[in-house]
Amino acid sequence: MASKTAAAKDIITLHGSAAIVSEFFCYAANSILYNRAVYPEESFVKVKKYGLPMLLIEDESVKSFMSNLTSQISEWLEAGKLQRVVLVIMSKATGEVLESVSREKSDKEIMREIQAIMRQVASSVTYLPCLDETCVFDVLAYTDTDVAVPFTWIESDPKLIANPQMVKLHGFDTKIHKVDTLVSYKNDEWDEEE
Repeated sequence: MASKTAAAKDIITLHGSAAIVSEFFCYAANSILYNRAVYPEESFVKVKKYGLPMLLIEDESVKSFMSNLTSQISEWLEAGKLQRVVLVIMSKATGEVLESVSREKSDKEIMREIQAIMRQVASSVTYLPCLDETCVFDVLAYTDTDVAVPFTWIESDPKLIANPQMVKLHGFDTKIHKVDTLVSYKNDEWDEEE
């Protein structure tokens, strides 16, 4: 009987998978906002998650945005209506897109995969160009066309980067949902060569 209990514990439900993916997106977004200095360092508080020290923003409006976002992502995932989520970093002054991050087993395996992604997000600072201007962020959710969009969300253009550099990061799979990560960033060197 012990083996049946252990096997049942490793089964992830649709609801559980959606919760894991949406929670991951929230922590990953916070990590990106911190590591790319979209908000000042003192705006974040350290917590432990996924067996790693993580930083969460303390700004109430951003916390509320993230809470609403993760709830909506979870709802769309459970309904099978969400294909992709993209975090976009833009120039506050011009609105030009500078970077975008797209995200499309057992609990231990999922945890290791998430840890690997979080480590890659933190280390990506070493090769991404410095953001020399004040930036803001937005999140794009690509859903089925028949999805009811909450009134707090608005239609948007795809926020594409001209001649982007792209780096594929690790992904993870809950056996119900698959999360792939990719960083696209504006490479000013392309502009200088033209």
